[in-house]
Amino acid sequence: MATPAAAAQHWNVDAAKSKLGFTVPWGGQPFSGVFRSWKADIDFDPADLAHSRAEITIDTGSEASGDSETDDGIKGAEGFAASQFPKAVFRTATFMHRNGNQYVATGTLSIKGISKNITLPFTLTLSGNTAHVVGHAQVIRTDFKVGTGEWAKPDPVAPAVTVNVDLTATKG
Repeated sequence: MATPAAAAQHWNVDAAKSKLGFTVPWGGQPFSGVFRSWKADIDFDPADLAHSRAEITIDTGSEASGDSETDDGIKGAEGFAASQFPKAVFRTATFMHRNGNQYVATGTLSIKGISKNITLPFTLTLSGNTAHVVGHAQVIRTDFKVGTGEWAKPDPVAPAVTVNVDLTATKG
């Protein structure tokens, strides 16, 4: 009889206590936004990284910065093209322990039908059945054709975007 495959612990993200967003230099100043709608499917065990995995699905049309005109442009054809590409997805390939509570997730980020490998360093804090993850990954927006036409230039919006992850989850 076959032995069932090992599986890491499933975690349920508490959306009310979590945030997924970005920061990019715009005109020399930091410009930040968040995604109001996204899902995280996470199986993670620090003692079993080989069987750990995560998939984050982001509704690109849920981007919000507090400036509706700018948000319309970011969601529009030259930005995320949210009507044509409503989802962006990050799927992990591997997790690596660095030291202490420091980890690195590597995986594929897909935006606008373009997939690129990215690295997400993060800090994991465990307290009973609760996990808190804070991480930052740098992506080049133009690699995903986010910012085309006049927005493809590195001025006023820099090509490098920091993706900010702040998740709180409970064992599920």
